[in-house]
Amino acid sequence: MTTIHTGRRARGLALGAVTVVALALAGCSGTGTGTTSTAAATATPAATDATPGTVTLVTHDSFALSDGLLASFESATGITVKQVAPGDGGTLVNQLILTKDAPLGDLAYGVDNSFASRAIAEGVFAPTTPTAPAAKDAATYAVDDSKSLTAIDYGDVCLNVDHAWFTAHSLAEPTTLEDLTKPEYKDLLVVPNAATSSPGLAFLLATIGKFGNDGWQAYWKALQANGLQVADGWSDAYYTDFTAGGGAGTRPVVLSYASSPPDTIPDGGDTPTTGALLGTCFRQVEYAGVLAGAKNPQAAAKLLDFLLSDAVQADIPGSMYMYPVSTAVTLPPVWAKWAPLSDHPYTVKPADISAHRDDWIKQWTDLVTG
Repeated sequence: MTTIHTGRRARGLALGAVTVVALALAGCSGTGTGTTSTAAATATPAATDATPGTVTLVTHDSFALSDGLLASFESATGITVKQVAPGDGGTLVNQLILTKDAPLGDLAYGVDNSFASRAIAEGVFAPTTPTAPAAKDAATYAVDDSKSLTAIDYGDVCLNVDHAWFTAHSLAEPTTLEDLTKPEYKDLLVVPNAATSSPGLAFLLATIGKFGNDGWQAYWKALQANGLQVADGWSDAYYTDFTAGGGAGTRPVVLSYASSPPDTIPDGGDTPTTGALLGTCFRQVEYAGVLAGAKNPQAAAKLLDFLLSDAVQADIPGSMYMYPVSTAVTLPPVWAKWAPLSDHPYTVKPADISAHRDDWIKQWTDLVTG
């Protein structure tokens, strides 16, 4: 039996309803298993519960830390941690902006680099300077010089392939974005919808990073002509359509993460059945920030430092399947072997994402699913 980690796979649905987020802003992105004093998956504002001894952490609903970690923070500081998870990453960003005058809590985690510039521009976060040793590492991923957001973790969204399928069909595995437009790879690719999933949007940004603002549209037309399949979200693409996803899928190339292959090591085995195509990746960074108007900004700043602590940073790979920003952390051996990051991930400048994101999503929707 192949073991597939599902705890953080809700992030595949993150930034869900991105189109709704965009429209809402124009008109007015798996549940974590971490232990908290009070866990609530609700969008109900928690400010009324905040006290000088309470800090409310607002996250997307794939936030997870190992049992006991948050309890150790509470024990060491005397601060009670409450968690509010209004939904996936897109809902999180939307809610943080729409409730900025009456914030949902004190500290928010899970805003990624595709929406960070928007949240900053909307004044959601208060400038904060973390003091944890890993803050220096986090600074290398800063969105801008506002000190509004602090990087906590990062990872690569990449195409993944089913090794066994390609071996059985005596077909060389694709290695580049361009390969997926070749006749021999017709009807093999499935990706999540760029307007309804975080990895889907990340892949759109990868193609923009590769082909430019005037060239990505032609690439997607070529993918369509070569039998591209678009799923609503990551879970559908991976677990239903991917040949190695545990179901009856027919597509041996899927959009997932560079950290996905270790999840496919069979019980008793030592080699994944899948691999990430490291020439197709987009680097995703997740941030935390103290909310402007927080009831307990001092406690929020302490919790932010805790997220950069050695204990939390070392826990991130196993709990959230992302890479910690701290360079002091030793990665699990299986990650070092089977989940390497791309040496040259595609990137798009935050300012460009901020300026063009909504238009890119609309163009993509009209072109691919409209």
